[in-house]
Order: sequence, then structure tokens, then C-alpha cells
Amino acid sequence: MEYIDDFFGYPIPQFFQNLIMGISAIALGLVLTFVIRKIFKFWSRYWATFQITSIITHLNRPVTVFVPLLLLNISMGIMVMDKTVRAQLGRIVEIALTITFSLILIRIIKVFEDHFYHKYDLNKEDNLKERKIRTQLQFVRKFVVGLIVVITAAIVLLSFESMRKIGAGLLTGVGIGGIIIGFAAQKSLGNLLAGFQIAFTQPIRIDDVLIVEGEWGRVEEITLTYVVVNIWDQRRLILPITYFIEKPFQNWTRVSAQLLGTVFLYLDYTIPIPPLREKLTSILTDHPLWDKRVNVVQLTDNKESTVEVRFLMSARNSSQAFDLRCIVREEMIAFIRENYPESLPKTRLEFNGNMINKDSPLIP
Repeated sequence: MEYIDDFFGYPIPQFFQNLIMGISAIALGLVLTFVIRKIFKFWSRYWATFQITSIITHLNRPVTVFVPLLLLNISMGIMVMDKTVRAQLGRIVEIALTITFSLILIRIIKVFEDHFYHKYDLNKEDNLKERKIRTQLQFVRKFVVGLIVVITAAIVLLSFESMRKIGAGLLTGVGIGGIIIGFAAQKSLGNLLAGFQIAFTQPIRIDDVLIVEGEWGRVEEITLTYVVVNIWDQRRLILPITYFIEKPFQNWTRVSAQLLGTVFLYLDYTIPIPPLREKLTSILTDHPLWDKRVNVVQLTDNKESTVEVRFLMSARNSSQAFDLRCIVREEMIAFIRENYPESLPKTRLEFNGNMINKDSPLIP
């Protein structure tokens, strides 16, 4: 074993010299990350910006690992060691650096996403622009993250000689294998292209209100292969992303969140319509859910024993429209029951040429 005499005059084996250099590089890296972290925390304390807080939250751990690994990789260039050992250690450190760097890239994407999410907040009544941008951003983020993961895995695998031979063998047998893979990946490629189409043509967006498969719900998540719809009763409807390209569905917030709500009541022919109009106006005027756009009472149909009265009202979004419809239905029924009970639906029979109620006593 070779000895050197350059550390306080004492002979130290090369192994311990290399170990000290490696530990020193890691310690220096940890000190640097500590200083960087303190600087950012100092900025966040005095400026309190959302971006600095997001950077600290997402990049703290990966940078704490990456900087010491980077300095360790640099220090290995001046270490004295066997070529085989250097190659093996260098490969391990480079793989760790590659994985950590890819993680930093993914976290940087998350920082940008937080910035746009903060800038385009969905907690608005008219959030059409915000939902549009978030839908595109979510799909692009998932695609880029997937691409980073694939490239990182390829770089790691190509660092091994045996993997390179396997790759060369696969390339030489690309004939039949390529055809099989093409058929197998056809549906996945179709989902990916459908995802791009949805992200940029946007038949649906994040937080859109849909009627799909007979269910009412909001778009909760759009991935590269499927869409999650949050049903009103907190169930989740999972649909392949190609569904929204190939099949019809209702989108209640495609252009605007504003919506018209309807209430149908089936009443007797004796019901007077003007008092109903006055009562609907009174209900809507006093209620905050009405957006003051539409207030209509119409006689829309008549059947053998009843007439169909439609109460039409408007609201800022589908949830408020549903609640407003329930309130109008409840109060209108109470109003008719108290003021025009004889106009509630009834069945008649004709007896001796006189029209009488079915429930009335028959007088001979």
C-alpha cells in the first residue's frame, strides 16, 4: 500500500485521503445548500413572495442532495485510486446525479405550475380563462414530467454496457418486433393524441360541469390516458380520454358558467298566471342566487286535466341554478297551496251533466 506525507506530516493511506476528500466535498456541499436555503428564507421573510415560498418548498430537498453529489463528483477527479474503482464509483455518482437533476427539473416545473395556479385562481365566478389555462398547463406538465422520466431512465440504462448490447439487439430485430410494438402501442398513442387534442381544443376543461353517462359532475383531473369526473354525490367517474373525442356529452360551462334554470308545475286549468309572475319576481328579487338576467313565467303546454307552467330563471353557475330552482319550486307550491288551493291538480268526473271533483260526495 502506498503512503503519502502531506497531512500535518503524518503518513496516511490513499484510501483515507480519498475518504477525507469525499467527506469534505459532501460537507462543503451541505454548507452551500444551508447558506442558499437561509438566503431564500431571508428573502421570503422580508418580501414574502409566493414564488420564493414555492421554491423553498419544492427545491429544498433535491438541491440538498444534488449539490453535495456534484462536489463529490468533482473531487473524484483529484482522488488517487484504481481505474476500475474510479469507473464504478464514478458511474454510481453520475447515476445519482442524473436522477437528482431530473427530480430538480420536475420540481422546477411544479414551481412554475404553482405560479400559474396562484395567478389564475379558480375561485372566481367567471373563471373561464383560468380553467382553460389550467387544463393546458396540467396536461403539458404531465407530458413533460413523463418525458423527463423516460429520458432519465434511458440515460441510466445506457450507462451500463450490458444494457447497450440489449439495445443494439433490439434495434437489429426491429422488423417483427416493431410491428408487434406498433399494434400494442396503438391505443396508448391514440390516448396521447386525444390528450393533446383535448388540452388545446378544449372540449372539456378542469372544473367544467358535465352531464356524462347520465351523471352530473365536475372535471376533477385530466391525465394522459383518462379523465376523472367528480359526481355531485362525491363518487368518481373514470372515463378514457378518447371518450370525449368519440362520444357526445353535455358541457354546461363550455362558453360561460351562467345557466338558465327551469321549474315545471302541473296545475289545474283555473290557475291565474299573473299572480304567479308577481310571486316569482318577488322570490327572485329578494334572493342573492339570482343574477338578474332572466325572470319568466310561461304556460308551455296543456294536457287533459292540467296545464304546464314553466318558471324560468338565471344564475351565475350550475350549482346556484340548482339551488335556486329548488327554492322557487318550494315557495311557488306553498304560494299556490295557500292562495289557490282549488287550482292544484285534480281529477274530475261528469255526473248528470255537472262537472264535480272525484273526491267530492256524489249528490243524487
